[in-house]
Amino acid sequence: MNSAATAALTSWNLDGPVSAVLLLLCAIYVRGWRRERLLIHRQSDSLRLTGFLSGVFVLFVAVESPLDSFDGTYLAAHMAQHLLLMMVAPPLILLSHPVLPLLKGLPKSFVKEGLGPFLTWRPLRSFLEWLTAPLVAWLLFVASTIVWHLPYCYELALGSRVWHGAQHASFFWTGIVFWWFIVEPGPGKSRWPRWAGIPYLLTADIVNTALSAIFVFSGRVLYPSYAAVHLTRAQTLSDQTLGGLIMWVPGEIIYLIPAFFLTMRVLTGSKRQGEYIVRQARATRAGRRSLAANLARWRRPIQLAMLLVSLLVIADGFWGPQITPINLAGILPWIHWRGLSVLSLLFLGNLFCMACPFTFVRDLGRKVMPARLRWPRQLRNKWTPALLFLLYLWSYEAFGVWDSPWITAWIIAGYFGAALVVDGLFRGASFCKYVCPIGQFNFISSLISPREVAIKSPQVCRSCQTYDCIRGNEQTHGCELYLFQPKKSGNLDCTFCLDCVKACPHGNIDLVSITPAQTLTADPYRSSIGRLSSRTDLAVLVLLFVFGAFVNAAGMVAPVVMREHAWHASLGMDAMPWIVGAFVLVGAVLVPAMAVSAAGFLSKISWRGRKVGTIVRRFVFALVPIGFGMWAAHILYHLATGWNAPWPALARALAGTAAAVALPAVPSWLTPLQILTLNAGLLLTLWVLWKVATESAGQVRAAVALVWPWMAVSVGLYAAGVWVLFQPMQMRGMMH
Repeated sequence: MNSAATAALTSWNLDGPVSAVLLLLCAIYVRGWRRERLLIHRQSDSLRLTGFLSGVFVLFVAVESPLDSFDGTYLAAHMAQHLLLMMVAPPLILLSHPVLPLLKGLPKSFVKEGLGPFLTWRPLRSFLEWLTAPLVAWLLFVASTIVWHLPYCYELALGSRVWHGAQHASFFWTGIVFWWFIVEPGPGKSRWPRWAGIPYLLTADIVNTALSAIFVFSGRVLYPSYAAVHLTRAQTLSDQTLGGLIMWVPGEIIYLIPAFFLTMRVLTGSKRQGEYIVRQARATRAGRRSLAANLARWRRPIQLAMLLVSLLVIADGFWGPQITPINLAGILPWIHWRGLSVLSLLFLGNLFCMACPFTFVRDLGRKVMPARLRWPRQLRNKWTPALLFLLYLWSYEAFGVWDSPWITAWIIAGYFGAALVVDGLFRGASFCKYVCPIGQFNFISSLISPREVAIKSPQVCRSCQTYDCIRGNEQTHGCELYLFQPKKSGNLDCTFCLDCVKACPHGNIDLVSITPAQTLTADPYRSSIGRLSSRTDLAVLVLLFVFGAFVNAAGMVAPVVMREHAWHASLGMDAMPWIVGAFVLVGAVLVPAMAVSAAGFLSKISWRGRKVGTIVRRFVFALVPIGFGMWAAHILYHLATGWNAPWPALARALAGTAAAVALPAVPSWLTPLQILTLNAGLLLTLWVLWKVATESAGQVRAAVALVWPWMAVSVGLYAAGVWVLFQPMQMRGMMH
């Protein structure tokens, strides 16, 4: 046996009084649990007993095991101890609903005459209600976490047994108070709604992540006591990094698991579309115009405004100064247009396709180009836009497209020309559906939008004889993308043109509220699309969208950029496009291919009778939320650091005078908000995966065996995203 194992086995810090108290507590609970079970027998009784005993055992390990002996020598041991005291023992104990069994386990006379008057004392009950109120509990928990990890307080606890005990007691009891709102172990219910538990957990997770990141990335010794016992500074920093990772990764999982289940409960318990229809019908009878009708009225003016902005950007890109921070072509397309389109997708839907200036020019061109041809059958798929999207991921970095106003102007002008030619020759909005990579990005992103162009009443559609929504009428043409509304499901291929809204003679089509990503949980036949589980081209496009989000963001962080430039210096001046190409090929093609193939093979073990390809196509769409979360978190960085950049550039473009652009500061709230965005994407992905698995497998055990490989892929993507977000990132379009 080696020396480390010997030291661990002989370093149990057994304290007689503490062990006796814990054993007595277990005996009281078991006695009360047995008494309660004689009166009321529940299926969860065994789980409650297991939870309490497990929680007490975790508490015993935290304060009596070698962790307590080594916490003055290794920061990692101390962090593991804190994790057990704050995030593992309290929820396990509370899951056992300990109040009633503990009272029943005590002698009746003592409870009635000793504790009874005290427990019924109104000031005490008011104090306990205040203490377990979510806002107070959250503040106490976060304050305890932060204060005790400040160097002065931490060193104070290391140097004094009394303060060390106070630190551990603070961690445990604030943990009890914090998890009380989530578990709800006592009588009565909180006045706060259940959905409040999601931001409650996620914001606490942000604090934990920020604190952990300080340990991991600070690069300096935070607690001198550990430097005194280690041989080298590198050894101390390695121990500190390990402690931060212990606090970070398991802590992240502990927060996300209950947040995931709360999210599932909230989403599955949300209001159904029928209730929305009733409200909309009442609003219509009251004379109010629907949201879709109002947007349809403003579509052409918005498109015209976007066209004018596009022409200004093109002109500035061609003839303005080729300095990105003071040229509109270097700022508006790559920062503000992308940022605002992501925000609109997140809160309303695919509004930027609705406002697309390219289709405005196309519609004008159709006056002389009537679009009589049909798009070639071999190209009626998503392979062309998938290839164009991959080309974008490569060229964006390989040729510095974002840093060249001239190239950006050519791309926008080329878009106008392509839309005019393709849709001038071919009918059916072929450019939007089969060519445009921007449109595909919006289509996939809108799968998690809270709005969908859909019918309000199926009964009205069943009685319709004209089908104007797809055929059109004298007032307007129908849906050019052949999305028949009664058979339509989700936002795929929907440009939000709202022609169907204007064409419907019954006013039965609107932007209806839906549960985000709910369309991904089922696999119905979708008008003009078919079943998602049979569309390999769509699955590949989704993989490029998801993994491309991480590749695109990683290509801008310092470690990746420095490594690429190091290879560039060693290989030669013309090697950078090939280096970036290899990075994009590995990150956006090879890694996802291997990851989903492995997950598909592992799932096939549980889902027998299905081909690996079918399983992959069924589950891969569930990754859309975490991919969108990464896109949103990344673009949020550029939008937050460059939101005020257009005004000097616009003043220069219009007045012809140069303007100074200062380097903006990175807001302190930005990284926590990015992490929160990525967390939301992970939770939504896990929920969709679970819904798909339960629908496919039926039983819970089979569903777990079916879905765990895909959840592992999601967690791997999440870990990569967190690493990227904590790296220094280039401020695109800024003076730097």
